[in-house]
Amino acid sequence: MSGYVYDFVDGNKDLKDLLGGKGANLAEMTRMGLPVPPGFTITTEACRAYLRTGTLPAGLLDEVEDHLRGVQAALGKTFGDPDDPLLLSVRSGGKFSMPGMMETILDIGLNDTSVTGLARVSADERFAWDSYRRLIQMFGRTVFDVPAEAFEAELAGFGTTELTAGELRDLVRAYQKVFETHTGRAFPQAPHEQLFLAIGAVFRSWNAERAVLYRRQERIPQDLGTAVTVMAMVFGNRGDDSGTGVAFTRDPATGRRGSYGDYLRNAQGEDVVAGIRNTVPLHELATVDAASYEQLLAVMQRLEDRYRDLCDIEFTIEAGKLWMLQTRVGKRTPAAAFVIAAQLVEEGVITLDEALRRVTGEQLAQLMFPSFDEAAAPPPLTTGVPASPGAAVGAVVFDSAAAAAATGPVILVRRETNPDDLPGMIAAQGILTARGGKTSHAAVVARGMGKTCVCGAEELRIEGDTCTVGGRTVHAGDVISIDGGNGRVYPGPVPVHPSRVVRYFEGEVTADGDPLLTAIERLMDHAGQVARLGVHANADTGADAARARRFGATGVGLCRTEHMFLGDRRVLVERLILAETAAEREAALAALLPLQRADFEELLTAMDGLPVTVRLIDPPLHEFLPPLEELTARVARAEALSEDAGHAGVLLNAVRRMHESNPMLGLRGVRLGLVVPGLFEMQVRAVAEAAAARAAAGGDPRPEIMVPLVGTIQELEIVRAEAERVLAAVPGAPPIRIGTMIEVPRAALTAGEIAGAAEFFSFGTNDLTQMTWGFSRDDVEGAFFGRYLELGVFAVSPFESLDRSGVGELVRIAVDRGRAARPDLTVGVCGEHGGDPASVRFFHDAGLDYVSCSPFRVPIARLEAGRAAVAGTAGSDSR
Repeated sequence: MSGYVYDFVDGNKDLKDLLGGKGANLAEMTRMGLPVPPGFTITTEACRAYLRTGTLPAGLLDEVEDHLRGVQAALGKTFGDPDDPLLLSVRSGGKFSMPGMMETILDIGLNDTSVTGLARVSADERFAWDSYRRLIQMFGRTVFDVPAEAFEAELAGFGTTELTAGELRDLVRAYQKVFETHTGRAFPQAPHEQLFLAIGAVFRSWNAERAVLYRRQERIPQDLGTAVTVMAMVFGNRGDDSGTGVAFTRDPATGRRGSYGDYLRNAQGEDVVAGIRNTVPLHELATVDAASYEQLLAVMQRLEDRYRDLCDIEFTIEAGKLWMLQTRVGKRTPAAAFVIAAQLVEEGVITLDEALRRVTGEQLAQLMFPSFDEAAAPPPLTTGVPASPGAAVGAVVFDSAAAAAATGPVILVRRETNPDDLPGMIAAQGILTARGGKTSHAAVVARGMGKTCVCGAEELRIEGDTCTVGGRTVHAGDVISIDGGNGRVYPGPVPVHPSRVVRYFEGEVTADGDPLLTAIERLMDHAGQVARLGVHANADTGADAARARRFGATGVGLCRTEHMFLGDRRVLVERLILAETAAEREAALAALLPLQRADFEELLTAMDGLPVTVRLIDPPLHEFLPPLEELTARVARAEALSEDAGHAGVLLNAVRRMHESNPMLGLRGVRLGLVVPGLFEMQVRAVAEAAAARAAAGGDPRPEIMVPLVGTIQELEIVRAEAERVLAAVPGAPPIRIGTMIEVPRAALTAGEIAGAAEFFSFGTNDLTQMTWGFSRDDVEGAFFGRYLELGVFAVSPFESLDRSGVGELVRIAVDRGRAARPDLTVGVCGEHGGDPASVRFFHDAGLDYVSCSPFRVPIARLEAGRAAVAGTAGSDSR
């Protein structure tokens, strides 16, 4: 094929880049011989051409006309025929399912003349006028941005949604006036003009604010473009033997096997996903139209067999005939993702490697969040449809703008949501709607984003900034709690308790009989078997280390010793800083030595038999003294009262002497060890003595000493020589490796030299990111990062996920040059990026030996290490 347009019969499910997900899957269903209305897809290439020039590409309209003739021939109807019109639907469809794109336009081709022809051939005047009013409303909103409220106000004026044919005729005239008032032109009567305007609107919607926002949220590339599917209309609003629905081949909330979904009689497709009318469960279709239900079940099984995954299906029944309008691999909750992946392995449909590719660290992280303590919960205000699991607590807001502007956690409460609500849905902790079910807009978007959602809470009566339920009034700002697992809505905040997934990792519960925990156990075990990248933990106490070990950590990759000098010990550091003689300094260090030794012994006990990397003290020393402003005020107060400033005056002089304009680039890390005699020596001795004590007690201590902030080999050589002298003087100490933290760009560039004095590298990616970008994290995140994310300068904060092309390139350079000089060099990472799923995959590709992260994120990193190992293996990932 060539050109910009593909008939459904010419594509397949593997052409998502070109035909978008919707077009590719319609093509696949057509190739399978399923009942799909005829149609064609305009490619993403045409969209990209339109976005470059602002006009439809040359030749596109001729191609559309050519393929439209094929649709007309297949159905024996003509587009624009006033007596028996062929009507069309136009839908957007990018490679990825993406809320925020243009909504579907149905019934394209109707006008003031053909509506009477449709009424005549259908023998249903009400159906014809209902279809026409839908077209004007959808067309006005999506193509010309006519406010939805303007149409809704006209509909509300009739007092009911069950309008007669005559009332619908009057509503059409009212809608046409609304259209003309807001656009300055009459509603277009030429069917081809309607079609071409709709195609252009789909292309423009790629850059709609809500679409751009969603792509940033989900890290979808901004340059893909969208395809357009054009399909012959089939009608679910032809009476009680017609209807429309959404079906899932497994429960998208829990993963349970079976058919799930919603059905709505005498309705068109958008009525279901819009949530404006409450649906009935899919299985009730069996009592309404048994033949169509059985046919649908057979189609669902065929689609799941073809896609080897949960399928999300949209269908219409017109006068007893089943039509398939769309399928895709369905969005699911994190719990369902694990359960379904494990089920498909059990069924022999996919391999364990592919199952591992179908779950993510982000999903596992969501499953580790707390849930409500139901024993402490008050009676619920109401119960709705549990659409997306989780426990969310927040202040009530009734519109998207309020949610997006909120500074604290909020629950977005709406009758139903639509794509305009996307900014508020992203900002909210959870979403509660009065209408809709598991396939409504709110439910689908919430599941995709991992947000807690309860839909269809029918008792809610929302009026302005209040809602009433069960005789109670809830105002904007009132706190409520919503449970997306059971659909309950509680007044006030409800206490939470740890998730059962965390309790499983803690060893408090077993996986026996629990589908979710069984699935997690199986996939985590496989991840451990295939992973090349080890996972260590950042831990400063024995308790943290012990928890990390229960979570599966195979060592401590970072012990930040400066954290051990806080609290009651701060006074000892203060004495060290204020020491004016060698004797005073040695006395302060002597007081710190046994405390440090006990700290390290506790860590080595918790991690017995596993490596423990101890970073020598890193922050600026003045952080252990009171702030300059506080001391200045204290001394000034004393002077004003003619009192002796005493110790405050001594501290003030010390702080002024040590004051730095940019302390994060000043006297810290290795520089402290070279400037403050005995400081590093004391820490090294404490490590060695703790290791000797553990060895004498029958343990297997494996400490390592890491020198921070090294920028040149000379710094490391000096510290190493001193450390080796101290280690040699401690009897019974096991061999202790000495390495360095790579966090200065110069260290990465000269890694070949530095490796001559280092047995291991560990990348401190937090500081490496700051120094590479020239950012002070504490200052810039609140100052301009929000604006940078809005403008697309960042797709995601470089402190959240590693900047691969900048910081990542320095990592690669350091690994290559370090290992060239020392082939047995161990290389890890201990910055916060060590627990970020996307960064973990990069570190695997870069050849690191391990990542280190906070204990809570150890399971996430373990899963991602396994996923990274199977990312390039044979087999497709249908998600």
